[in-house]
Amino acid sequence: MTDNFTEQKNFLPGLKPVLELLERDPGRVDMVYVRKGRSGGESGRVLDACRAAGVRFSLMPGEALTRLAGGAVHQGVMARLRDGAPEPWPELLKRAVDAPLPLLVALDQVQDPGNAGTLARTLYALGGAGLVLPRHNSAFLGPGAHRAAAGALERLPVARVVNLARAVDEAAQAGFAVYAARSSAQSVNALRAPLRLPALLVLGNEGKGVRPGVLKRCEADLAVPFLRDFDSLNVAQAGAILISCFARALPTPP
Repeated sequence: MTDNFTEQKNFLPGLKPVLELLERDPGRVDMVYVRKGRSGGESGRVLDACRAAGVRFSLMPGEALTRLAGGAVHQGVMARLRDGAPEPWPELLKRAVDAPLPLLVALDQVQDPGNAGTLARTLYALGGAGLVLPRHNSAFLGPGAHRAAAGALERLPVARVVNLARAVDEAAQAGFAVYAARSSAQSVNALRAPLRLPALLVLGNEGKGVRPGVLKRCEADLAVPFLRDFDSLNVAQAGAILISCFARALPTPP
């Protein structure tokens, strides 16, 4: 068995994200890789944190570390993560109402890890409750997603569900307003319309949007109005705007 990140794929690159995870939740870290000759400053803190928490670490030449990173910007430090257990969907649904922003975001077959990570970063920063992903045909939350999330995926609850349409039904039954991010003749203007909380916002695949079986379970389409003739925003950009609209809907702004 080789110790190769292209096979393992479950790693976190970057000095600051690795250091934050070691200090906050070292049990998530299986191994830390540090470039040889980089032992001062924050890299020294990484090694000290490893020793204090009993986390294994390895010093390796920069060329080898770059090969293992597979193109990721690692800043001389990478951590291999243990396989984390996802948040059980019933538990996330129950606790979502207590989040600073009681908003869940469901990604309906969003494929790009960078989009998923960026959405996690925005949702976590604005107090959101968590992400909901189908178990199949979803973006891999690996290095690309973790880079884009800048530490948010280590903190934000993520639930994986077998059937997203059923999860949408369950959210509605629990009292959540359910919105689909979609431009249609019946779309609600996200910048002007009053939005209800707690809520579940469904964001669709980059090319196909929200699937019909999920869409028909949503109570309203929610769209960002354009003031210029323009094709579209990508899912991470549109999602960030919509999440901020829900944050504005809080009775007491954070």
